[in-house]
Amino acid sequence: MVGTESSPPTDVRDWEAAQAEPEFQELRRRLRGFVFPVTALFLVWYLLYVLLSSYAPGLMAIKLFGNVNVGLVFGLLQFVSTFGITAWYVHYANRRLDPLAGSIRDRLEGERA
Repeated sequence: MVGTESSPPTDVRDWEAAQAEPEFQELRRRLRGFVFPVTALFLVWYLLYVLLSSYAPGLMAIKLFGNVNVGLVFGLLQFVSTFGITAWYVHYANRRLDPLAGSIRDRLEGERA
């Protein structure tokens, strides 16, 4: 294939060494420190919605105004919380993950050159 550049083959040992470095371990710790608790929190929030819908239909049917009831508000808040978590993660990643990942990438690319 003329005109197509390919990157040099990556040695598996290079990646194993990079993953063993304290800086990479810190990046993984930060990522897991955000993702696991927030995922658990969201799943509990969603499970609460499902359980209330199944076992407390009277509560979910309480009208707040017009045709809007508690169940509808809870359902819409599921979407709001999803977008909120996404925005929170983007903010967290920009502050805590991306700078560290960038320095790791720069160091590894500098070693390859």
